[in-house]
Amino acid sequence: MASRRSAGALAAILRAASPAGLVTAGPCSWGPAARRLHPVVTLLPSLLGWRPPVGGLLPRQVAPFAAAPFAAALPHAAFSTLSDGITITPAIEAQLERIRQRHGELLQQLSGDAMSRLSPADMARLNKELSDLEPIVEAVDALQAKRSELEGLQTLLDDAGEDEEMRRMAREERAALLEEMPGLERKLLLLLLPKDANDARGVVVEVRAGTGGDEACLFAQELFRMYERYAASQGWRFEVVELAENDLGGCKLASAAISGHGGVFGRLKWESGIHRVQRVPVTESGGRVHTSAASVAVLPQAEEAELSIRDEDLRIDVYRAGGAGGQHVNTTNSAVRVTHVPTGLVVAIQDERSQHKNKAKALKVLRARLFEAEQQRQRLAASRDRKEQIGSGDRSERIRTYNFPQGRVTDHRVGVTEHGMEGVLSGERLQVFIEALQVHHQTQQLANLEAAG
Repeated sequence: MASRRSAGALAAILRAASPAGLVTAGPCSWGPAARRLHPVVTLLPSLLGWRPPVGGLLPRQVAPFAAAPFAAALPHAAFSTLSDGITITPAIEAQLERIRQRHGELLQQLSGDAMSRLSPADMARLNKELSDLEPIVEAVDALQAKRSELEGLQTLLDDAGEDEEMRRMAREERAALLEEMPGLERKLLLLLLPKDANDARGVVVEVRAGTGGDEACLFAQELFRMYERYAASQGWRFEVVELAENDLGGCKLASAAISGHGGVFGRLKWESGIHRVQRVPVTESGGRVHTSAASVAVLPQAEEAELSIRDEDLRIDVYRAGGAGGQHVNTTNSAVRVTHVPTGLVVAIQDERSQHKNKAKALKVLRARLFEAEQQRQRLAASRDRKEQIGSGDRSERIRTYNFPQGRVTDHRVGVTEHGMEGVLSGERLQVFIEALQVHHQTQQLANLEAAG
């Protein structure tokens, strides 16, 4: 069932990413139009270890590949076709050759007399660049070695003077090497994809009730708890920063700091946007289905050393906390409101009894918002067409609909639908959407790989 659902999700992703009519949801039949789609799409199931059912979306295509090393292939116009239908074009080969040349230059700069002339900052920068390139160079060398072996075995097979036993052993060894090639090729392609430097960071998740009154507040609370349960399932730390509840148990605003291993921001960044719910509210006596919404913002956490905030840029006000919370909360000046004067950003926290703890939480949220604002400015400067970006955090975009009467959740960015509302809101099935969005993003990156070369 999981494999069939994953294949269906991939079909929806490909339909969204390709021109109309190129990819269908049924068993795949690659006509002339479909073959114009970038061939990287055939690699995606294996990237995540998916195995489509028999007669499913993407049949495995075993194509011949060039045995010549990358450097030897550069002067030729022919393509080197990978065994999963992926083509390493001359542009990609040129990119790999530039990486190898740069790797050699870095080794020279970081050895002998040249290294003694480097400042500590330059040495750290070059070492970082070298460590980033080494996995790619190692993958290229490993693939070249295998291709050289295959070339030698093919020469042996073509030699009519060899006895049959030697030819049989060569065929067996060649078959074993062919089985190793897809893994090496996938590893190399994935290493070439640009990395998001923020993926390993922790996050601040903010959920706000939108249109829909009390029903929107209840839905915002359910979303907030969904992320709490998902964080628990991943072994992450979930720290409530702010929770402004209403009388029905919903919340107008809820925020939490989530940290842990495994790339917290890299997974949760796809949740930013407008989440819509369709159901009969508890306050509805006529049984009519209403539509409400809540917005989710996922901000990468910034360390104090990365983003310094001057004391003179802050205005800090303390006041008595309001709402439920007991006599102590409502009679002491424990609530803190921090205003960043240059930008006008305001963060108010009253969740803790301690004024100092509320101030620390407010500064953490403020730092995350300022960091996200700077990241957004850089993204806008680097991209003229923001519509091409998936997971950019555009709050005006409706990204997902939770339809309670039909028991389904649909992500509109990739067209993936998950049946089973309880599994999604419990956090158990949230990973379905996260993986689908990651694959969609990888599709775009792989499709642009040749252009980047």
